[in-house]
Amino acid sequence: MNVIEIRDLQKCYGKAQALKGLDLTVKKGEVLGLIGPNGAGKTTTVRILLGLLKKSSGTAKVFGKDAWDEAVEIHKRLSYVPDDVRLWPKLTGGEVIDFLASLRGGINEERRARYIERFEFDPSKRCQSYSKGNRQKLALIAALSADVDLIVFDEPTGGLDPLMSKVFQQCVAELKDEGKTVLMSSHILADVEKLCDRVAIISHGRIVETGTLDEMRHMKRNVVTVRTVRPLEKLHELEGVHNVQKNGEEVSFQADNEQIDAIMRFLTDHGIRSIVSAPPTLEDLFMRHYEEGYKKEEVTRHETE
Repeated sequence: MNVIEIRDLQKCYGKAQALKGLDLTVKKGEVLGLIGPNGAGKTTTVRILLGLLKKSSGTAKVFGKDAWDEAVEIHKRLSYVPDDVRLWPKLTGGEVIDFLASLRGGINEERRARYIERFEFDPSKRCQSYSKGNRQKLALIAALSADVDLIVFDEPTGGLDPLMSKVFQQCVAELKDEGKTVLMSSHILADVEKLCDRVAIISHGRIVETGTLDEMRHMKRNVVTVRTVRPLEKLHELEGVHNVQKNGEEVSFQADNEQIDAIMRFLTDHGIRSIVSAPPTLEDLFMRHYEEGYKKEEVTRHETE
């Protein structure tokens, strides 16, 4: 069953097109990471799913319901943590958590107390005194304390220190164990890499690739770092070799998987002293898609000028 289902979603702001036929599904019990550069369409997609923006065309459904027409019913079963949390300055943190809980009919007091303790949050202070990190903690506590089926995070760890980011990661892992569904839009790739079952890369208003990290890495380049007896003067000319960088005796480059045999023969002929080959990180995959998308956009722009 798909908790979120988006088909050919488009959103225009006047002549500017933010989403250009976006397709995305999130399965029940899945943690999906939505990543992309600023302006790629992540927040627009999230706001349409929440019923805060009306789509220009296409479909956006949550729990099988239209995200705009049935937003009230959908919100009974989801929680949302925005990237920029705004609070009532004169209320205390505890009062805000309780007020947000009252909008959905109450809160699980045991969960509330547990998350307040885990995030080391002081609910007695007025919101006007909270730092960005503490405002983010409040939003996370309110969302996690609710008994919902779907939680949507939009840049959830902004302002959190490394210790609190680790607590957040543990909480998401627990949500997954409970069978909850999570959609997480983030530019912090380490969080996405650790937490998500699948990743969707968005660029220029479209999803350019979706899959598990293993599936995506299988299609991409390995990162190779090597030291050889003789200089690798013509390495950059080999098919399947990209981004060659030299640092003293050490050479690093990206290698297409299908060309590994030929590349290894070339390296062996130059006398290998040491070699390390590793699959690409999520950041490597993201940057490659972003660069390729940018080049395509430039070509399209020049063709239409």
